[in-house]
Amino acid sequence: AKRVIYLFMNGAPSQVDLFDYHPKMREIHGIELPESIRQGQRLTTMTSGQNSFPCVAPMFKFKKHGQHQTWVSELLPHTAGIVDKISIIKSMNTEAINHDPAVTYINTGSQQQGKPSMGAWLSYGLGSMNRDLPNYVVMISRGKGNFQALYSRLWGSGFLPSEHQGVKFRSGKDPVLYLSNPDGIDAATRRRMLDGIAKINEAKYEETHDAEIQARISQYEMAFRMQTSVPDLMDLSSEPDSTFELYGEDARKPGTYAANCVIARRMAERDVRFVQLFHRGWDQHNNLPKDLRGQCKDTDQASAALVLDLERRGLLEDTLVIWGGEFGRTIYSQGALTETNHGRDHHPRCFTTWMAGAGIRTGYEHGETDDFSYNIVRDPVHINDLNATILHQLGIDHDRFTYPYQGLDQRLTGVENPRVVTELLA
Repeated sequence: AKRVIYLFMNGAPSQVDLFDYHPKMREIHGIELPESIRQGQRLTTMTSGQNSFPCVAPMFKFKKHGQHQTWVSELLPHTAGIVDKISIIKSMNTEAINHDPAVTYINTGSQQQGKPSMGAWLSYGLGSMNRDLPNYVVMISRGKGNFQALYSRLWGSGFLPSEHQGVKFRSGKDPVLYLSNPDGIDAATRRRMLDGIAKINEAKYEETHDAEIQARISQYEMAFRMQTSVPDLMDLSSEPDSTFELYGEDARKPGTYAANCVIARRMAERDVRFVQLFHRGWDQHNNLPKDLRGQCKDTDQASAALVLDLERRGLLEDTLVIWGGEFGRTIYSQGALTETNHGRDHHPRCFTTWMAGAGIRTGYEHGETDDFSYNIVRDPVHINDLNATILHQLGIDHDRFTYPYQGLDQRLTGVENPRVVTELLA
């Protein structure tokens, strides 16, 4: 891999209703979750007070797709069409049970705040392939439903030099805040101003040798170059109609997930190292059948289209695409179970992620859960194992990729001996 596009489904998609299907779920619908399955698992405060934990089978149809007959929900018809091009990991797991620590954990390798994000680590370790665009770009879209907070520290640089932090692109007139020249300031005036500021900063650096001063000089120069590169990148008017037929008509609307997927492909063409799309609204504690359908409608076609588009342009062979959230959801209902509606609580013990491109095995399912999609019975993959595998595909040994801070050799993958999941590799 030379670059990564991470499709992050913020809020935790229900693996029970999308990928991790067991026919026996139809038989256990309505029964109380057996204690032999729950095994005293820690619960969130949202369901810990429930007196009953009725199991809920998916309220959607599943069919087998592809050469290997992979179960996929009817809510994901376009993803079903690419199952022979991806690896589906059904045995992802994490210790975090609430959103903020879980999202922080999978993005930074720690549940504690203040550590560098994966994109920042890659920017630091691998450097830039395009001097006119940031190494690490973040875009955010939202569906309908419960929205978990997203903080800039999730794409921050932590203790790494600040030039490696992610840059958030927006869908409005100014994709990057404060990038445009104010009224009365032209490019030549801006250039003279930056040259003057650079001389002052360089003199200060000679005095203090503070690395952040060098980072500041670098980012001022990047911002100047981005005044030309960003408008061209974000302008989709040159895209042919076939692009919008592939990604869906929503791709014509700035700020949608589909539009962000098209821009992610354009960034891959321009060799941006790490692109992360956050799509909010997957936290379905209630109204799951309706809200999950809407989320899938927003994201399914564009996610599959991105893989197909990269492939036809020859970019998939060195672009790693990842789709997934911070944890999964429970087989049991949160709140009262009715014939048409229910919710599901957080479930860190097992969830589903898929990967494609850049040497990843195709048409493969890894790991297995029990019939309740509650416990892993074969081939667990911890989130640090996933991150170690991502680093491996970029040519990085996660054990040796460290940064000294507060007396420790810090790592993205922590200290609990994660492994590269070689079974996922072609």
